[in-house]
Amino acid sequence: MRPEGATHLLVLGHGASTNMRHATLAAIAEALAEQRIATFRYNFPYSEHGTYRNSAAVCVETIRNAVRAAHAAAPDLTLLAGGHSFGGRMTTTAQSETPLENVAALVLFSFPLHLPGRPDTKRAEHLAAIKIPMLFLSGTRDELATLDLLEPVIKGLGKKAVLHKIDTANHSYKTLKRTRTSAEDVFAEMARVTREFVDKI
Repeated sequence: MRPEGATHLLVLGHGASTNMRHATLAAIAEALAEQRIATFRYNFPYSEHGTYRNSAAVCVETIRNAVRAAHAAAPDLTLLAGGHSFGGRMTTTAQSETPLENVAALVLFSFPLHLPGRPDTKRAEHLAAIKIPMLFLSGTRDELATLDLLEPVIKGLGKKAVLHKIDTANHSYKTLKRTRTSAEDVFAEMARVTREFVDKI
């Protein structure tokens, strides 16, 4: 999806049990387009073929192929990579092992720090190896990334990592309308923050 006047292209991976056409990913892409950020969506092989989840190695290689294809499709745009939940975690895994070609920064929607009800930070250990800027967009009610664990992790990464907390949102970005203080749409908020983030790098 390339809006008129696009400046950046985000290679956008999907969540573990969804695909590139899922409503959440579509909403992210549409909101980013309003901020002149193009998106390149793709499926992991297991999602494409309806099989069991692939190994991390296969997912990482899929991301590398998607990044190459995205750059070939729009070489004039500044390249970003990331995704929602699992797609974001596999992207950071790829970047930590060998930097993704031409990628300037990572944008991570609902980074899944741990399994629901099983607080842990092992999934974040590889983030320290990443040298490019990272933006984490996480709901304050995310059951896969409790703030008492996520905030210290992001702080420990120093200036290269930014955490934007989305008031009352859970892992799927559902909010509590009665207590949410902002009237701004969640996806519009995330797109605006992403725009502000990329303008600074």
